[in-house]
Amino acid sequence: MDRAKAVAVEESKAAGADFLQLDVGEAPPGGRADWLAARLRSAIADGRAPVGTRLPASRVLAAELGVSRGVVTEAYQRLAEDGQVAGRGRAGTVVVASPAAVVTRPPEPRRAPQVFATRPGVDAFDELRAVPAQVDLTPGVPDLAAFPRAAWLRAERTVLHRMTPASLGYGDPAGTPALRLAVANWLARNRGVGADPAEVVIVAGVSQALGLLARVLHDRGTHTVAVEDPGSLGVRQHLLCFGLATPPIPVDDRGLRVDELERSGAPAVLLTPAHQFPTGVVLDGDRRRRLLRWARDGGLVVEDDYDAEHRYDRPPVPALRAMAPDRVCYVGSISKLLAPALRIGWMLVPPALHPDVVAAKRAADLGNAALPQLVLAELMESGALERHLRLLRHRHVRRRDAMIRAVRAYLPGAVVHGAAAGLHLMVTLPGDVDDRALAAAALRSGVKLHPLSWHGQSPQPPGLVLGYAATPPSEIDRALSTVAEALHVGAEPVQVTVGVGERLDRDARPRRTAGCRRAHPGDQWGHGVPPDGMTGGVVVR
Repeated sequence: MDRAKAVAVEESKAAGADFLQLDVGEAPPGGRADWLAARLRSAIADGRAPVGTRLPASRVLAAELGVSRGVVTEAYQRLAEDGQVAGRGRAGTVVVASPAAVVTRPPEPRRAPQVFATRPGVDAFDELRAVPAQVDLTPGVPDLAAFPRAAWLRAERTVLHRMTPASLGYGDPAGTPALRLAVANWLARNRGVGADPAEVVIVAGVSQALGLLARVLHDRGTHTVAVEDPGSLGVRQHLLCFGLATPPIPVDDRGLRVDELERSGAPAVLLTPAHQFPTGVVLDGDRRRRLLRWARDGGLVVEDDYDAEHRYDRPPVPALRAMAPDRVCYVGSISKLLAPALRIGWMLVPPALHPDVVAAKRAADLGNAALPQLVLAELMESGALERHLRLLRHRHVRRRDAMIRAVRAYLPGAVVHGAAAGLHLMVTLPGDVDDRALAAAALRSGVKLHPLSWHGQSPQPPGLVLGYAATPPSEIDRALSTVAEALHVGAEPVQVTVGVGERLDRDARPRRTAGCRRAHPGDQWGHGVPPDGMTGGVVVR
């Protein structure tokens, strides 16, 4: 018997595993790791391997299946990157999260496009969340599967063991002393902000912080807060709900145009200087100094420290609050670090506004729930939150890189912005694309994302805002392939350039058109050159 026949006979004798009734004979040639990962995902999703299940040791499962150990470790690694399993040292590899239910059919064709058919209203985000999708690339959504459940439970047990009955009563509306101290220490360690715990006000996320501040400013006669353009649609809508005008101030590759702010006459400005949403640019040093001079001359700066902790390829950026505590209102939260559902954030306001903000918080809800505050304080002070942040950074880098690879492969001519930090990428598209029509077409096919035009008050280049933190790499690739199906892409080879000197040729696959083209007056950037104010991205030519 020759060697090839001997191998075939030996493979045909490969015994399956009792675990999940795995039969390696079902695996396609050369795709055993893919097959095993898919079978494990399916078992986790349908409950055959629920959270807490210990997977067989890689050496044991490899022997039972008659495959190399590398096949099993590769499959386990893919599930770990998806956040579904985690290594527990001597406890082995354990299932830690079950994926959300997968939508097996695309959303109803008539419902999906309506989200983007008109100018977004105050309920636009609620409407978009309600539309089912196979892959959700909504920006600002953290990796909820990575929530540190074990660490949270340990901290909760510690808190419950030592808390007194009085801790369960009504407390200070500004927050529990323990969390205010922990936040002050956290900001000092991680953001370079020195603050007395008495200055900290605990709130139900950044949205409540802005609502309280808007109410106080409105009562004091301030009816205008300038905002970045492009900038967060949700933030702008929130300010408008409290009766504040939001004149747009342009953003370019150096951040907010402070000269335009000065000319606007606005008495206050809200900005995201550490990681601008959605472009990802950092407010540069010259503009920071000019902005602070503007503030010292009577202006008020509201600093939303958006995604400041999620940085990968650049050094930390100091918070503006550290340089002008009397003129800067600082807001932050754990929504992007742990989970939005916890509804915990904080704010530091100038001394002149502090009593009014605390009074507004008291009138709103008498203060946040005490137990989650105390648990978060324990996580912050024990170092568990920093350990969690380090884990997230590694995971986010892999997913960000997967997103950039997918843009390279499927969206030739696109320019990627904001890759050095954050939980999303902004992608500007060449030509005459109608990004809202593109977003509607993608949603019809089961992919949820934001069109860039949603977040601009003035005309913006066509583009997309793509969240990657909550999506496994395999799903990112599938989603971008689906988005590309809504665009017309030529069949000629395309050239991909990332950074300086790194060049790669790929063949663009022909795509079908989904009615997403429009006339774009003044378009002069169809060859990989971003429009004015959008430079410094990853150019995909």
